[in-house]
Amino acid sequence: MNRRINPVGCTVRAIQYLPTTKQPAGCTPCYIHQSKCRKRTLHNQRRVDGFSYVEVLIAMALIAVALVPAMDALHPGTTGAETHASATDLHYHLTGKLEDLLAEPFSALDDEAMSVGSPSVATQYSDDAGTVNRRLVFLSRYDADNLDGDADFFTGVDADLVWMRVEIAATSQAMEALTSRYE
Repeated sequence: MNRRINPVGCTVRAIQYLPTTKQPAGCTPCYIHQSKCRKRTLHNQRRVDGFSYVEVLIAMALIAVALVPAMDALHPGTTGAETHASATDLHYHLTGKLEDLLAEPFSALDDEAMSVGSPSVATQYSDDAGTVNRRLVFLSRYDADNLDGDADFFTGVDADLVWMRVEIAATSQAMEALTSRYE
């Protein structure tokens, strides 16, 4: 359909006739050829400027069916991020305690290691019982030269090295370090 402006200035639709048979060259639709022409209406022309209601419903159904597995596929990623954040928090919790221990004078750490007497007994540097993410601190003298020949690093009497271990109670998170009298 063509749009034309009428004498008043309004846009109006003009009826367009399409020939159903071939007309002679230069022939314009007239009363004689009008019976051979057909009127273009909305019923016999295909609209292609949008989606039909059925197409939209099918698309929504496909999206709904595909969305559930897609969201399930993302679940391990979000769970993994939470686990990683928790492990990172524990790591920094341990690192902070280890740095506090390394800032202590060597003589204080050595005296505590000698008073405890075993690398498997927690020392007074540990957090109080009942603390969330309780950090346990283990100290012992360290047999680095293995002069006694038993290959046990905790049976020697080297007075120059102290082994320290900081762990979170009831987890596998732990850090170890050595400190020397000569640092």
